[in-house]
Amino acid sequence: MTIHPTAVVDPAAEIDSAAEIGPGAIIEGKVKIAAGTRVMAHAYITSNTTIGPGNVIHPFAVLGHAPQDLGYRGEESYLRIGKGNTFREGCSVHRGSQEGSATVVGDNNFLMGYCHVGHDCVIGNEVVIANGVLLAGHVHVEDKSFISGNAVVHQFVDIGSLTMIGGAAKVTKGVPPYLMLVERGAVVGLNVVGLRRAGFSPEDRQRIKEAYKLLYHSGLNVTQALAEIEKRDLGLKVEAMVEFIRRSRRGISRHSRGASREFEL
Repeated sequence: MTIHPTAVVDPAAEIDSAAEIGPGAIIEGKVKIAAGTRVMAHAYITSNTTIGPGNVIHPFAVLGHAPQDLGYRGEESYLRIGKGNTFREGCSVHRGSQEGSATVVGDNNFLMGYCHVGHDCVIGNEVVIANGVLLAGHVHVEDKSFISGNAVVHQFVDIGSLTMIGGAAKVTKGVPPYLMLVERGAVVGLNVVGLRRAGFSPEDRQRIKEAYKLLYHSGLNVTQALAEIEKRDLGLKVEAMVEFIRRSRRGISRHSRGASREFEL
């Protein structure tokens, strides 16, 4: 184990012998840090945070601090972090806000400088959260999504897998899987490049496009569009899209009237 002599490490912390704690870092309370995780200079990790293997935590990142919730009264809550994540300088991830609750960050995510992940959020795997992004409490972000710089996301919003959120976007409604959303909080089309890079077959991409047209271009309301999509049996990828929309806690984002056909398809 490498712990710099200027680091402050609580005796209650459990740090694997293959972890590294840099100068001026503070590890406070019941923190668990697994093998291969590197905590760089002046990072701050607070009690009830569990960090898996192979994470890199950059200077001045704050992980597991108390939630920014006016109703919080010191209840015991948690932050659970998987493996292979990068937390760049100055980003903050808060623990849960209710007794026994947790904020969860999965595996292989990249959180850039000065972004914020609020209490009770759930971040999947291989998600990119760019500089200055603000996620309010209880936001859920599914696998392989990309949230561009300075986007702000309302509490209880669900963001589907393989979505692309534009820079400075204001996200107040759910964003179904595979879609692109721009700065005014409106959907502009499919994340075609993301689907190709993820290895979606031409057939699956065509089925997703069909579902997208029914949802946003058919004149049907959401309930009617989902019923029509289900009638057509468009495969597992579209089923995942339908399931997401049905469980989205704040409904789904509207379509941009000014979106070009190039973006849409």
